[in-house]
Amino acid sequence: MARHGATPAQPYAGMQERRIKALSAEQEADLRAGRGMALALAAQLNGYPGPMHVLEHAEALRLTAAQRAAAETLRRRMLADASEIGARIVSLEMDLDALFAGATADAGRLAAITAALGAMNGRLREVHLTTHIETREALEAPQLEAYQRLRGYRPTP
Repeated sequence: MARHGATPAQPYAGMQERRIKALSAEQEADLRAGRGMALALAAQLNGYPGPMHVLEHAEALRLTAAQRAAAETLRRRMLADASEIGARIVSLEMDLDALFAGATADAGRLAAITAALGAMNGRLREVHLTTHIETREALEAPQLEAYQRLRGYRPTP
């Protein structure tokens, strides 16, 4: 079987075997699990850390018990919200795939599904970005600076 990217003339060869044509198994799993998938890079790389990475560096950041609890609460809420939205995105992608697989595609149904997908993708990104804002608010300036160094975004003095 040809693999994705096998030749320039066949960049999608093999992808027709996917359960959902527009999503790899990894993308589907990421959506269902609520993982970040780089959706919050605008925040992450501009000084707004996410709760998962803050918790990974809890000792080095000298988080207080209250800060740990806040980060854990934010992490749990983000994963719950993101996985719920992610499941909806997967379902809509399945609907889109079925629309074309069943040779029943029409402009009206396509518009409805893609509009819903756009809204869900926007909402998913908002959930991740909002959580980064809330995480930043839970930290002190020296912790934010230390976080940037720990993640390699700023040079170590």
